[in-house]
Amino acid sequence: MKIYQYLLIFIFFSGCSSDFDSDVEVFDQQTFKWSLVTTWPKNYPGLGMAPERLADLVNEMSNGRLQITVYGAGELVPAMGVFDAVSSGSVEMGHSGAYYWKGKIPAAQFFAGVPFGLTAKEMNAWLHRGGGLEIWRELYEPFNIYPIPCGNTGTQMFGWFNKEINSVADLKGLKMRIPGVGGEVFKRAGGNPVNIPGGELFTAMQTGTIDAVEWVGPFNDLAFGFQQVAKYYYYPGWHEPGSTLELLINNDAWNSLPPDLQAIVEVAAKAVNQDLLDEYTASNNRALKELVETHGAVLKKLPDDVIEEFRQISKEIINESLSDPTVKLVHQSFQDFLSEVSNYHAIAEDAFVEARSNSD
Repeated sequence: MKIYQYLLIFIFFSGCSSDFDSDVEVFDQQTFKWSLVTTWPKNYPGLGMAPERLADLVNEMSNGRLQITVYGAGELVPAMGVFDAVSSGSVEMGHSGAYYWKGKIPAAQFFAGVPFGLTAKEMNAWLHRGGGLEIWRELYEPFNIYPIPCGNTGTQMFGWFNKEINSVADLKGLKMRIPGVGGEVFKRAGGNPVNIPGGELFTAMQTGTIDAVEWVGPFNDLAFGFQQVAKYYYYPGWHEPGSTLELLINNDAWNSLPPDLQAIVEVAAKAVNQDLLDEYTASNNRALKELVETHGAVLKKLPDDVIEEFRQISKEIINESLSDPTVKLVHQSFQDFLSEVSNYHAIAEDAFVEARSNSD
């Protein structure tokens, strides 16, 4: 091959390389500006700050290439309109809880939390290492949504009441804000469950629209001031043992992102998922102490027979729902994982906590 032929080949590939580098540079500099709507009041402690932290992390890690503006409940869409807004593509992202969409997807409740189900640690393990997340994504695919776990409140409280609960009979006719399967259990036990967005709960209790309220736990309940409108604070949160929050992403928007930005979103969501659980674990005890010692809230444990009644009703409701093949599929995965981790926890964490509690 003559020297001029080598020269021509070199010039050709040099030009291609220059064009390729230019394309990569343009691709790397592409900026995305997204909107994220939530079910929570803007900047609300814990729940409302989780999407704010996500937006900050993504902006920082992407060097501004993916900028997310967060809107609280009612600013762009109603609190319970988050799923539809993301599904339709009117916004790119949402932050909420999967049990709010049980009317659309009955099996979705398992990805937030069901009575006597998985704790926060167990939920994270099932989703990330037990096949739960893959099932979740298949479930949301027909709605054009890509879900990612993005927060967990840990085990919640049962809620606030203005009357003592000494038996199941005391629940009869009570109007209580309680969502998901927990609300169905409460109804079958004689109560009247309602689903009201968080920002409306204090007024609903104050005006008597509802008689009792379940929200999250001491950290968030103190922020809403429920101790001003109710006297008795009941535990345990049998209905929400480890409530997962979800980051909802419109599939078309998600697929428009380059792989590195997708990875950044995934990693940021995982960081927020753990950070929020850490925040609740650190904050709940301090808030509970203030509620009881400063504000005079009366902390009470539900009677064992009431808890047992809730357990039996929960089993009945779950078993009845298994006629839906999708619910059956999700439940099988969920229950298999629960059985596995329960066996180990019995000789590990459960045994340790019992030993620690019995120490002098």
